[in-house]
Amino acid sequence: MTESPKHSQALTYWIAGAIVAAIAMALAAPNFAAHFEIGGELFLRALKMIVVPLVFTSVMCGVLGMGDIRQLGRPGATAVGYYLCTTVFAVAIGLVVVNVIRPGVGTVDPARLEEIAASSELPHGEAEPPGMGVVLENLALMLVTDNLFQAAADTQLLPIIVFTIAIGALMTTMMDNVRTISNLITEANELLLRFVMALMKLAPLGIFCLVTARFGKAHAEGQFLQELQQIGWYFAAVVIGLAIHGFVVLPAIYYLITKKNPYHYISAMSQALLTAFSTASSSATLPVTLECAESAGVSKRSTEFVIPLGATINMDGTALYEAAAAIFIAQAIGFELSIADQLIVAVTATLAAIGAAGIPEAGLVTMLIVLGAVGLPLEYLGLILAVDWLLDRFRTAVNVLGDSVGAAVVGTTIPEPAAATTD
Repeated sequence: MTESPKHSQALTYWIAGAIVAAIAMALAAPNFAAHFEIGGELFLRALKMIVVPLVFTSVMCGVLGMGDIRQLGRPGATAVGYYLCTTVFAVAIGLVVVNVIRPGVGTVDPARLEEIAASSELPHGEAEPPGMGVVLENLALMLVTDNLFQAAADTQLLPIIVFTIAIGALMTTMMDNVRTISNLITEANELLLRFVMALMKLAPLGIFCLVTARFGKAHAEGQFLQELQQIGWYFAAVVIGLAIHGFVVLPAIYYLITKKNPYHYISAMSQALLTAFSTASSSATLPVTLECAESAGVSKRSTEFVIPLGATINMDGTALYEAAAAIFIAQAIGFELSIADQLIVAVTATLAAIGAAGIPEAGLVTMLIVLGAVGLPLEYLGLILAVDWLLDRFRTAVNVLGDSVGAAVVGTTIPEPAAATTD
């Protein structure tokens, strides 16, 4: 038991070193660095490969660990309340920072704005955003699927989690009749976590390939540094907002609820945070987040129940980014947004973040909803495309940190004797 933290800490140093070495290689030899893409893709696919079975077994173990379905109510309500509060905090921070720094005022070349307006480049061929009614309808439909296997194939985690919680809840009412299934699920969960630990031994190499290829590609195209000069203040505003949320707000919540040092906990989660930065995917990082949170001392029943759910609907970093990006675009094109408009941005960003997929750059698609809610021209989304891939990594790390803190917070509401009721 005492070797795990040492192993995790050493691996964290290797991963951090791999990221630094990858960025150095990408800057020195960008065209050569782009050839490492296959290695990074293999590592990313290996992580994603176990996400669905791990979500099923971990959530099921979390529900079964409660012992009595009636004990699921308080942790569940705490988790949902935590997700909602932290997302609102994140959006508020994004709005405040971008209104104070005003990164879009007088910083963007008007010629660049005309060029973007003419190109009308939108992600995935989207032409117009859905209305708020459609957004709410889609959020409701996301809870249930008509084909569980199709949802698994598409890595749609929310309906899988809902189904798993329902089945697990029923199993807690008939434990004597399903003890064999319960043991099988528990053992499968342990096996999958062992696979994660084995896979993480290759993490420095896989992360090196991922980061080298992405940074090398951006540097080879020659757009990144040029665009960063134009919208550097926007980039800084988003990173500052994410830093405030990740290093001030979330630690404050952690300390107030658990009475423990939040920065020790963040340090213990560093392996998951670095993986999140490297993969830019909350879902792909999920296996590592589960292992790190449990090693950090969070109740296993809490990590198994809260973190998979959080990786699906708790997107603090994405919500902050979407609110800040919308105001930046309005500032850049001289589009005046009233207080009421900014409140609409806040509400829409909160809902859009909940519906964002845990995949790289999913926030760009949901950004269309936020821009459309206040009548901002969609084509100006092209203003932030060149730097979005890098900001995506920062906001994913904050998303994962929010999930990790949530597991610790909800863990305080789970009664200890529950684990012993099946003895």
